[in-house]
Amino acid sequence: MDRAPVVWFTGLPASGKTVVASRVAEDLRSKGFRVELLDGDWVRRTINPDAGFTKEQRRVHLLRVAWVARLLARNGVVVLCSFVSPYRDVRGEVRSIVEEEGLRFIEVYVKCSLETCMKRDPKGLYRKALAGEVKHMTGLDDPYEPPLTPEVTVDTEHESVEESVNRVLAVLEPLLIEAKA
Repeated sequence: MDRAPVVWFTGLPASGKTVVASRVAEDLRSKGFRVELLDGDWVRRTINPDAGFTKEQRRVHLLRVAWVARLLARNGVVVLCSFVSPYRDVRGEVRSIVEEEGLRFIEVYVKCSLETCMKRDPKGLYRKALAGEVKHMTGLDDPYEPPLTPEVTVDTEHESVEESVNRVLAVLEPLLIEAKA
């Protein structure tokens, strides 16, 4: 496959973005596809450790990720990006970077209520934000703007991980089969 899509998972912290994206990656790899998962935590630890959390810092961070994703996808690697990416306009810029190359961009909204995300809180970020230890926490003191027309919506509050994965694969696999032909 010469070119591949970029799949952008967006949602509140602890909504299940990386869990779903990781399972999609496993499934695609088992079927012989080249796949790269770019996760927000990993990217912040490695290739973009200076990224901050203000709107403009997030914008710069995500545009850098978009360029990396575009480079990989144009070389046949399916790129799964798991980022809170809270602002619609920035996600629009990300989409434009990918689509300017003639690549497919698939936005996946990982829907989950703030209350459920706060209960999950695997990294303790909500707890720290409520205690004043974390600033710019999406959903609390910074907004999250849900996508208006995502290609896929998964509801991790009300469906199993398997159901969410299958919903993403139902949209993604036909594109991959078409690209292989």
